[in-house]
Amino acid sequence: MKREFVTGKLSECPSYNYDVIIIGMGAAGLYAALSIDKSCNVAILNKYSEEESNSINAQGGIATVRLSDDCLENHIRDTLKAGAGLCNEEAVNVLVSESNAEIERLIEIGVPFDTENGRLCLSREGAHSHDRILHCGGDATGYHLTVTLLKEVKKRENIKIFNNLMLCDIITDDKGNAAAISVIDKNNEFLIYAQNIIIATGGIGHLYRNSTNSVCCTGDGIAAAIRAGANIDNMEFVQFHPTALIHPDLSMKFFLISEALRGEGAILLNRKGERFMLKVHPLAELAPRDIVSRAIISEMKQNDLPCVYLDISFKGRDFLKKRFPKIYEECMKRGIDIAFNWIPVIPVQHYFMGGITTDLWGRTNINGLYACGECSCTGVHGANRLASNSLLECLVFGRRCALNINGRQTVKAGKLNLPSKNKTKNIYDWQTYRSTIKDLMTKQGGIVRNKEGLKQAEEEISLYEKNLSACRLNSAAEIETLNMASVSVKILQGALNREQSVGAHFRKD
Repeated sequence: MKREFVTGKLSECPSYNYDVIIIGMGAAGLYAALSIDKSCNVAILNKYSEEESNSINAQGGIATVRLSDDCLENHIRDTLKAGAGLCNEEAVNVLVSESNAEIERLIEIGVPFDTENGRLCLSREGAHSHDRILHCGGDATGYHLTVTLLKEVKKRENIKIFNNLMLCDIITDDKGNAAAISVIDKNNEFLIYAQNIIIATGGIGHLYRNSTNSVCCTGDGIAAAIRAGANIDNMEFVQFHPTALIHPDLSMKFFLISEALRGEGAILLNRKGERFMLKVHPLAELAPRDIVSRAIISEMKQNDLPCVYLDISFKGRDFLKKRFPKIYEECMKRGIDIAFNWIPVIPVQHYFMGGITTDLWGRTNINGLYACGECSCTGVHGANRLASNSLLECLVFGRRCALNINGRQTVKAGKLNLPSKNKTKNIYDWQTYRSTIKDLMTKQGGIVRNKEGLKQAEEEISLYEKNLSACRLNSAAEIETLNMASVSVKILQGALNREQSVGAHFRKD
C-alpha cells in the first residue's frame, strides 16, 4: 500500500471495526455474507445503490446437472472445451460437483426457479451439450437471485450494509496481512478495519465504450488488489457477448439479448436474410461466444453493416412473452416486436475471465484477502467462459470464501502501513483520460487485436496511469479513472504477451 487518495491523513480519519468486510453486493458478495458465521460482524459495501450490479441484470441462468441423460462429467467437459484448454481442472471439478448443493440451498431460501408441472425447467445455451440451465422469471434469473439473497442478508443482525461507498485501497500491516480498507463517500474518506476482506466488485465493462455491464464496473477491486500486492492472472481474456441490442441506455449500458434465445432456436441473419453462422461453425448460432462475436464483426465489416439481426419470431408471441418477458418488454419499449421483427444486435463487452488470482477457497497471496465472482480468477473459465457458469461461480466460491473465514484463526494485527500524504495537485484532465481509455480499449483491446495497436494503447494508457498516480485524487470519479487505467494496462500487457490466439483472445497478426 503506497498512496493516499484524498486530502488529509488516514491516521486521523474516522474508522470502524468489523470481523469481515465484503466489497460488492452482487451474487458473490451477498452469498458469501450469508455463509459467514452469524457470530461475525460483517460489513458489505456497495459503490452505488443496491440495484447496481452485474448479477442483478443477469438474464440467462445458472448451469447445473439435473437430468438423468446428463452427468457431471458432461458439464466438466463442456466447461473445459469452452475454456480452450486453459481452465484449472481442479477448480472446474469443484464448480460442477458443488453446483447441486448450492441450488438446493437457493431453493430452500426461496429463489423462485421456473417450474413446469412441479419440475424445474431446464434450457440449453451455447456450447452446452445438454439442457442444464435453470432460470427464474424466464429471462430475469439474476434479478430474482439477487433480490432473494439481499432479502435474506437484511434479516441478519450481524450484517451491516453501506451503500454509496467507493473503495480506495486495501491496507496491509507490517506483517503483510490484510488489515483495513480506505473508502470514500461524497465528502469524506475513512477507514474500516477487518482481518478478513472479500473483494467481490464484479467486472471491468466500463473500460470499454460498449458493454452490458452495470455502470459500477470499472475494475476497482482488481486495481486496489494490484496496489496492495495481490497477484493477477488471465487479464487478456475479455469476453464479448455476440448479441446486445444495438441502442444503449443513457448510462451507455447495452441491453443484453440473452444467449438463451439462441438456445431456443433463434438464428442470426444478415440484412439479406441469410443465415451466416452455418458456414462458420458446426454448432452455428450455439458456437462459443468468441467465435460468434468474431463472425458477426466479420459479417458487419464485409457488408458495411451497423449490425446483424437475431430472429426468433417463428416461436410465436405467447411463447416469447412467457419465456423471455424482460427481453420482450424491453424490445417493445424500443419499437421492436420480437414476435414479428428481427432484433438488431451487435457484440459488446460482457464478461471478464481474468482477475485477482485465488486458490480453491478464494484466498489470494495476501493473508486475509479473498476474492470471488467476476473480479477473481479461480481458473474455472480458462480462455472463454461457458454460458451460465458465472452465477454458479459466484455461489460456489463465494461460499468457499466464507467457509475458509469461518475456520480461520485470527491473528493479532500488526502496525498498519498507512500511506503518506500526496505531494501534487491534480493537474491532469482525467475526464479526457477516461474517454480516451474507453476508445483505446474498444479499438485496440477489443474483439480483434494486433501487436501494433496493443502496444500503442499500452504506452498511452501507462502514461495516464503514471500521471494519475502522482496526483492527489479528490473524488470517486477520479479514483475510478486511475483504476480504469491500471486494469487496462494489465489487460493490454497480457494481450501483448500472449501472441497465440486462444479463446476470447484473438490476435489477427
